[in-house]
Parts: sequence; C-alpha cells; structure tokens
Amino acid sequence: MDLLGHLRHFRAVAEDRHFGRAAERLRIAQPSLSQRIKRLERELGVTLFDRGPRGVELTPAGLLLLAEAKEVLESTARLLATAADLRTGRAGTLRAAVPPELGPAVLAALLTGFESASPGTRLELRELPVAVMARELAQHTVDVAVVRHPCPAAGLAFGPVLHQPLGVLLAAGSPDADRPELAVAELTGRRLVFFPRATAPALYDEMLTTLTRHGCTPEAVVDPPGPDVAGALVLTGSAVALVPRTTPPPGTVWRPLTGTPLAWRTSTAWPTGSGGPAVRLFAEAAHQALTEHGGLLPQPPNPPLFPRPAMEFPL
Repeated sequence: MDLLGHLRHFRAVAEDRHFGRAAERLRIAQPSLSQRIKRLERELGVTLFDRGPRGVELTPAGLLLLAEAKEVLESTARLLATAADLRTGRAGTLRAAVPPELGPAVLAALLTGFESASPGTRLELRELPVAVMARELAQHTVDVAVVRHPCPAAGLAFGPVLHQPLGVLLAAGSPDADRPELAVAELTGRRLVFFPRATAPALYDEMLTTLTRHGCTPEAVVDPPGPDVAGALVLTGSAVALVPRTTPPPGTVWRPLTGTPLAWRTSTAWPTGSGGPAVRLFAEAAHQALTEHGGLLPQPPNPPLFPRPAMEFPL
C-alpha cells in the first residue's frame, strides 16, 4: 500500500468534507479516490468517514487519525527537504582549510559568500600550511581547501588557477623607493624576506629557482618567525620582502617587479571524485572572494613554470 499517498488523499477529503471537491483538487477521478479511502480504512481496520448525500464527516476515529496523518506528512516533507538540501550542498558539514595570510577581507568575503550560498551547512574552517593541507586532503580529513601551487599531493582535483604577482616591499628611505619598478636581478646581494619555508616548501623552492633563473643571487634568504619580525627587517632597511601588492605599512613602499616574473598561483582543491555540491559552492565562493577582494588574476602575466593543474569542474 502507498501509505503516504493514501494519507494525502485522506487529508484532502477530511479538509474538503466532500469526495468530489477533494478529487478535483487532487486531480484524480472521484471513484478512484473513494476506492483509495476504502482501501485505507480496510488496512487500518477503522471507519474514517460517515458518508451522507451532502458530503462526509469524520468519525471519532477519523478525527484522531487525521492529527497523526498530518504529523506523518509534515515529517515526511521535512525529511525530503533535508535530503534535497544534502543533495544540493545546502546542509551537512563541510571541512575546509585556507593557507596562512590569505587576508581578512578575502576570508570574510569567502565566509559570507559560502553562508549565503549554503545557509544550512556547518563550515569547519581551519588555517593550515599548504604541506599539511595537501596531506589532509589526500587523507580525506579535509573536504576542500584553498591551496597555493605547487601543491605536492596526488589524487587531487583543482579549480581554476588564479595568479597574484609579487613585488618588493622596501623601506621608504631606500635609494630605490622612488623608482616605479625593480628588476629581479637588481635584488642580487640583498637579504630577502620570504614566508617561512615550512608553510609551503614547494612554493618556497620554486621562488628560489625563479630568482636564480632571472639572475638574482641574494646575500641571504630570511625566514622570519612572524610578520612583526619581517616588518622590522624591512623598516630598518636590512632586508626587502617579496610579497603581493599590498597597502604598505607606514615607513615602507611596495614596488612591482619588471615583467612580473614572480607570482603566487592559488586555487581550490579537493580529493578527486569528491567534488560534491557543498565543495562546488565553497569553490565558487572562494574564487569570487579571491578575485574581487584579493586582487588575484584569472590569467598569468607570464606562463607559469609548472603546468596548470587539471580541473574537475569549471567555475
């Protein structure tokens, strides 16, 4: 027996107190509706309606069962709505990760965008170094992440790669502060401030390779323990930092590199075959936040050193 269907028909007759009107609302033939109600009465072993020439009235048993029927139908509707939300990525829990120093404006836009697209989803967001992120993605303990390339992990799919050109942050009193741009080779003999290598070893090594390829041999590469130490080294003029375009802290200026040879490449990543609806919604929100609030570019200024990762779905 189609119990849910029979309960819907029972509710319609009970609300209209008339088989003909209920059949018209349900868009079925009246004899068919009458047979369905009789079948339900036989299955339940009770009489639901007192039938008369002008319509029907609920029996005492029918009145009691109508309240139960409504509760069953409402619970079923809630269950189906929850299942639909799960299918479309608008319910459940999503475990996500972002790299350090993504920026508060980008992160706020990402959170707002994802919450708007998937208001029923509980987002568990962590900040992780790229190497740790790649490992957790491969182990399926993170569902989706914003990663910087190279991302050394097999079995991952990627969203579109965005590019963020790097420039030089130097003290405002530096002899080069008034120049519109600097060539990479002109950084030879200087102390360069990078991000700590442990956060993204592959990217760190790629940057060193690119510097060498463009004729730069730094005096030293400094991995500061934190942003305050990095800022102090730049302010004192004892080092310059390679960073994306930013609002320079007081006492410093940011200048682009000639030909933009250095760039961070950023995308979303998820385990291959696990790009479900919630992952898609997060990837779309991240892509929008990175381009609109992070200033990342959809096309590289120069061809990247490494091939573009394959995409599982476009954004």
